[in-house]
Amino acid sequence: MLSTLAVVAVTVVGIMVGVEFSVAAFVNPILSRLPAGPSIDAHADGGRVLGRVMPFWYFGSLALTVWLSVATWGKPAGWAAVAASALLAASVVVSVAIEVPVNNRAKAWTADQHPADWREQHRRWDRVHYVRVAMIMAAFVLTAVGATLA
Repeated sequence: MLSTLAVVAVTVVGIMVGVEFSVAAFVNPILSRLPAGPSIDAHADGGRVLGRVMPFWYFGSLALTVWLSVATWGKPAGWAAVAASALLAASVVVSVAIEVPVNNRAKAWTADQHPADWREQHRRWDRVHYVRVAMIMAAFVLTAVGATLA
């Protein structure tokens, strides 16, 4: 059972990190280089699509690492799983407190109706997103360490 939990936790967290890294490193920089109209439309569509999926993915990843923490408590893997859980919990707080409000505004923008500072708002979101990606990457490594030592 512990082996299955470890594999599922590493897989789910790892795929989430891959998606978020791709958004940070490739998707958003490409979209940001587009002219205003297509950039705003593409960012809004991305916000709507990922906004439906990512909450479940983040909370699912957090739940799996917490479960791994409980399952490995008192074992060599326990510290890594607890640290991964703490980082994922912090990433959820950052998401809800900072990034979700921007996403909620941006997904309603259109090429014709958007604020004058829309690019700056996206840049701000990207800067916070880089921090969040670093947090979840570290959580992934710690989840893998916890899974390996389990």
